Amino acid sequence: TEWPETGRLALYLLGLRATCPPPDPSPQRSLVTWLKYYLEEDWAGSRKHGHPLTSYYQYSLGILALCVHRKRVREEVIRRLLAAEHHSRLGHTGSSAVDTEAVAVLAFTCLERERLVGTRLAAELRVATHRARRRMVEAQGPDGFFGNVYSTPWAMQVFIATDTCQAEPAYGRAMAALLENLDTFTTAATMAQALPALHGRSYLDIASMRCQEEPDTLTPISAEPLPEMLGNMTVRLVVECPQSWCPQHQLYNQLVSAPAGASLLDVLRAATTQGPPNFTFVTQDTPQGPFLSRVLGLEAQQQQRSYWQLLTPPDTSLQMGVADYRPEDGQTLILRLSEW
Repeated sequence: TEWPETGRLALYLLGLRATCPPPDPSPQRSLVTWLKYYLEEDWAGSRKHGHPLTSYYQYSLGILALCVHRKRVREEVIRRLLAAEHHSRLGHTGSSAVDTEAVAVLAFTCLERERLVGTRLAAELRVATHRARRRMVEAQGPDGFFGNVYSTPWAMQVFIATDTCQAEPAYGRAMAALLENLDTFTTAATMAQALPALHGRSYLDIASMRCQEEPDTLTPISAEPLPEMLGNMTVRLVVECPQSWCPQHQLYNQLVSAPAGASLLDVLRAATTQGPPNFTFVTQDTPQGPFLSRVLGLEAQQQQRSYWQLLTPPDTSLQMGVADYRPEDGQTLILRLSEW
């Protein structure tokens, strides 16, 4: 079954609007129509299964992108997301919901600001926005992050979009933490989340952007090569499958040698050459970078709400993707097939 590409298309339409597309709206109209179709498919899945076919993150992105393009969304589609926010159903099991909640609140704020909903629903969206913003403050950790480093820019955009950043001390602490961890944002998708917040903007600002006033100031730069790291490191790689249908709980537990400074993705590649036992894995390309989809023949399936969770012992989530995380020598890394 082909699952809706709600999130990918929503991100593309947001980026397209932000880059001031050519005056001819025909290609955009076609993309908007497809996004409306995908969102309706997701809504149908929510009605049948109690959750979208993709995820509430993608579902929220779809509503936000349509709003930024000033396209109306059926009230039932919005109310599904509103109900999920109200009943705290936006996050994966055991993980932070800050990023999803922030995207949902940006969508709510956009719908109200662009007057794409009626008075009664607009009032409900305001209440939800206030409630979610309060939860984000409560979710701020001692490190200054709202949830984690990647969800923090999304949460900051909420405070910016609702004009509450200057009155909220948590926002200042988050900005300081973000500035100290900019080297964490290594993919185009994560940079696109952080850059608006660093400039005091949110994705809502592109809805009112006057393209004719945008100067053509983009110039290519040559990136400095990363310093070369010499030597090797050894990492213990563990694969777990706690599901009842798995053949056994621990499927793999081996030491893997890889170049010092290598990413987790490089470690996985190295493991495939260092059997027995033979190690296999498959990744899928996503806007956020490679996504681990199959390990040792076991596939994480969206329709079964399963995914390969990346952890360090005993249960600490890496909060980074396989291409971004760089393990240290002697570290143990766990790939666990989990449900969300």
